[in-house]
Amino acid sequence: MSKNKAAKVTYSRKFARIFTICFWSLNILVLSVIFIYFHMTAKGKFGFMPTFEQLENPQENLATKIYSADLELLGTYFRENRSQISFDELSPYLIDALVATEDIRFYNHSGIDFRALPRVVSGMGGGGTKGGGSTITQQLAKMLFPREDNMSKFELVNRKFKEWIIAVRLERSFTKEEIIEMYLNKFDFLNLAVGIESAARVYFDTTPNALNITQSAMLVGMVQNPSLYNPLKNPEGTLQRRNVVLGQMLKYDFITQEAFDTLKLMPLGIKYQKVDHNIGSATYFREFLRLWLTAEKPNVADYFDMRQYVEDSINWATDPSYGWCNKNTKPDGTNYDIYSDGLQLYTTIDSRMQRYAEEAVTEHIGGYIQGEFVKDQKYNKRPPFSNDLTQDEVDNIMFLTKKRSERWRLMKAAGIPEDSILMSFDIPVEMSVFSWEGDIDTVMTPSDSILYYKYFLRAGFMSMEPHTGHVKAYVGGIDYRHFKFDQVTKSRRQVGSTIKPFIYCLAMQNGYSPCTKVPNVEVTFKLPKGSGKEYYTPKFSPTDYDGEIITLKFGLANSLNQISAWVLKQYSPQVVVSLAKKMGVHSHIDPYPSICVGAPEVLLCEMVGAYCTFANKGIYTRPIYITRIEYKNGNVLANFGPIQSEAISEETAYLMLDLMKGVVDMGTSIRLRLTYKLYNEMAGKTGTTNNHSDGWFIGVTPELVSGGWVGGEERSIRFRYITLGQGAALALPIFGLYMQKVYADPDLPYSDESHFERPSQISVEIDCEEYDRNHENGNFNNM
Repeated sequence: MSKNKAAKVTYSRKFARIFTICFWSLNILVLSVIFIYFHMTAKGKFGFMPTFEQLENPQENLATKIYSADLELLGTYFRENRSQISFDELSPYLIDALVATEDIRFYNHSGIDFRALPRVVSGMGGGGTKGGGSTITQQLAKMLFPREDNMSKFELVNRKFKEWIIAVRLERSFTKEEIIEMYLNKFDFLNLAVGIESAARVYFDTTPNALNITQSAMLVGMVQNPSLYNPLKNPEGTLQRRNVVLGQMLKYDFITQEAFDTLKLMPLGIKYQKVDHNIGSATYFREFLRLWLTAEKPNVADYFDMRQYVEDSINWATDPSYGWCNKNTKPDGTNYDIYSDGLQLYTTIDSRMQRYAEEAVTEHIGGYIQGEFVKDQKYNKRPPFSNDLTQDEVDNIMFLTKKRSERWRLMKAAGIPEDSILMSFDIPVEMSVFSWEGDIDTVMTPSDSILYYKYFLRAGFMSMEPHTGHVKAYVGGIDYRHFKFDQVTKSRRQVGSTIKPFIYCLAMQNGYSPCTKVPNVEVTFKLPKGSGKEYYTPKFSPTDYDGEIITLKFGLANSLNQISAWVLKQYSPQVVVSLAKKMGVHSHIDPYPSICVGAPEVLLCEMVGAYCTFANKGIYTRPIYITRIEYKNGNVLANFGPIQSEAISEETAYLMLDLMKGVVDMGTSIRLRLTYKLYNEMAGKTGTTNNHSDGWFIGVTPELVSGGWVGGEERSIRFRYITLGQGAALALPIFGLYMQKVYADPDLPYSDESHFERPSQISVEIDCEEYDRNHENGNFNNM
């Protein structure tokens, strides 16, 4: 071999050796750099990386669910309308569609699909596809720990590597089933449908386990781009995307060609259920419960109305459910949050009875009495205000209403002068206003809209079990979207004659009988010094028996003011106030003689609760709205039972029932028999206030006590005559319609054959014929 050839061979070998060393050194260096980079990234040296604990327990905002007593979902409280469901609760079609479309090798990789990396690199480098290689686990990592906005390309690459690491860690921490479960529970399907449970309910009014194949395909199709494939805004594009998902399922043998050919022709089948706190069942109750559970410990400095402070203080001290979120803490020491802790609230409301109550209010108010009220207003000078108001008084009411409006509050907060705010109320704007036939899109000034809404009569209704205290139906108004003020637990109105049973109760517990006879004459009270007047004579209620001797039962049945005044004069107003408080009426009542005609202003919920005492053998039971609270994992956090106290004796309670049965059988509530054909054993009392501004009715059956109130927003908004302005015409029909529906439902545990339980012994005679015979025979053991 020549020297040149030998030199060439030697050079080639030397070059090959150097090249090999350099090649492997460079590879080792690159691998070392990659290893160090990933190691340091995993340690959080290049920005945030979740800890093991954060991966094991990712932060979740879960909606709190509100269930009725019959386990119907009434609504949710949320920051994200999302609920946690398990893998077993998912439709198999949903899982197949997700895997076929998003990650066909999901069950074969450990978080990163290396076969798809070329597509990932192409997408990151600005190639034709955008990503396309992210596994389900990587997508979950991105959802659990979202990317920041406006990231540079370098930051995006760095972030992508972090998601790889998080994906691998997720695969080590969770099973494949758990990853799919977390993925579908976390994804935001838009339209306040966060997570698959909400999405199934919002778009198809169903549950995740009941999703069929086309529904599953549509929801999985949204995963690529929910804004683009929004079925409400882009149904055609969503349909095409759904068929792409079905095509993927065909490609990977999840469905047959025949099935695909049929399914692709089917419509989306959307049954949209709007998520809105203003609509649905028990809207007033849901808002009441939210405020009830999140109430803070009362601080007198925070109150303008001392009556409300007293009531809230009593609730805080005596009812564990009131302010529960602020009375109880989680293991980490923070208070429970109904907007993100995924609580499950089991209420006393029965969804069927709630529906019947809402229907009764709508049928009576919207279907009849509102129309009669509008007709009646044609004869007023400044409708809907009564003729005894001057124009200045009407103007003042309108001004005060404007100051209470949201428009005023927002403009005032923005620093706009009051005169400019007032001017804005006279500028026509587009708006949607309430009507009983459906909302009306119109143009009017805010001032005109205020006057328009004044025309509508308001109503409240509550139904309660006397023995358990469970509130079964709660209607706070005629339409929560437009009339937010709650007439059950927020509105204090004069109670009229519904307060008279408290007065008669004094007589019953002091030895009188319902058959006791008293003079039907005017009664006058001498007033204490400083009252402004020396004497007070309640308004006389004329009858065909004026000046005669009549029974207490007749007096209550016909709501005669002079008879309740006679009873009151035997005792004192202060004794009535004390008794009312024992029976749950905590609203302030002035101990004046005018109590006998119903001057006090009381809450509807208090009156219903108080009347339950009569049906519960003299035991007062506080209204209960919630029975149980569970945590998101199903652990029971709280149980709530009856809060009871003895208010009157069992005998007194039964005597009062006998008295009030006369109201239904022969008195002001007889239309329950004649018009509504309710022939079961029943007691009750109507109430009508001065100038018939308020109409009340409280009905008592052995198993349910229900009460209603109807009136105008202002006391000066009322019927001109008592014919339609009395409680028997305004409020009683709601009770009648409601009870008809309740008794007609065989699935409800209430019977029209039930009876009030009579005590084993009664010390007075309640059969008035026998009572009269005893008196004729000189037997005066009974008063």
